[in-house]
Amino acid sequence: MTRILKKDVLAPGITRFELDAPEVARKALPGQFVVLRITEQGERIPLTVADTRPGDGVVVIVFMEVGKTTRQLGTLEVGDTIMDFIGPLGKPSEIEKFGTAVCVAGGVGTPEIYPVARALKQAGNRVITILGFRSKNLMMMEDEMRRVSDELIVTTDDGSYGTKGFVTDALCGLVERGEKIDRVFAVGPVIMMKMVSKSTEPHKIPTVVSLNPIMVDATGMCGVCRCTVGGEMKLACVDGPEFDGHKVDFDELMTRLKVYLPEEKRSLEHWLEGRGQCQCAGKGANNG
Repeated sequence: MTRILKKDVLAPGITRFELDAPEVARKALPGQFVVLRITEQGERIPLTVADTRPGDGVVVIVFMEVGKTTRQLGTLEVGDTIMDFIGPLGKPSEIEKFGTAVCVAGGVGTPEIYPVARALKQAGNRVITILGFRSKNLMMMEDEMRRVSDELIVTTDDGSYGTKGFVTDALCGLVERGEKIDRVFAVGPVIMMKMVSKSTEPHKIPTVVSLNPIMVDATGMCGVCRCTVGGEMKLACVDGPEFDGHKVDFDELMTRLKVYLPEEKRSLEHWLEGRGQCQCAGKGANNG
């Protein structure tokens, strides 16, 4: 059992937990993830490790309440426990002194890119961070990201904060001003990572993306998280979750993410009915 030590709401429908998980906290590295199961009857879902405090035995996760499991997870409070909490899983991010590294995050990808940006900064890189949100009320972790970045650019779709536009607009702006970019790391919705990769490919800027396919066992046995990278089948759980964005078949990934949407909708409706609630399904994209 893993106990919830602290709960914060970062933005509407986006929750942050600090968890008592000393073994995971000691070993987790930037880019890795955990798999959790709330109860014995629940499903297993992957969530990226947003931060750790090894000395305190604390692991931080951030999730968007979308499907049945993440909505159920959001109902838990400080003192409640999660039955299974397994990790760290996946390969850690490749961190070295590249030169200038640009970290691009969309929405709930922000807490996922945070430990990567911090590690890149600690390795001696010049870090430029681009954060994208639909609107100002969905912003999160601006201060934290500013502390680990040499330059922070915030974009909003509606122009309610920062620069109006998308993260790709800001990224192209960096290229246009003559910024020499040695590596790009992107985390967020699949379509965002696809467009970031398409933006950097003509300039031959190495681009790393963190994939979020559906997972079950997360140990390479079930094959559910398979994706195509460079024409070869890869398993995101053991070969990733980070891959060369210029080689990922994003269209296939987006198709696979939609396979179980009807079942996910029925599961959420059934859970809400059991709680005596009408369906008010959340918006966004997140496994679970």
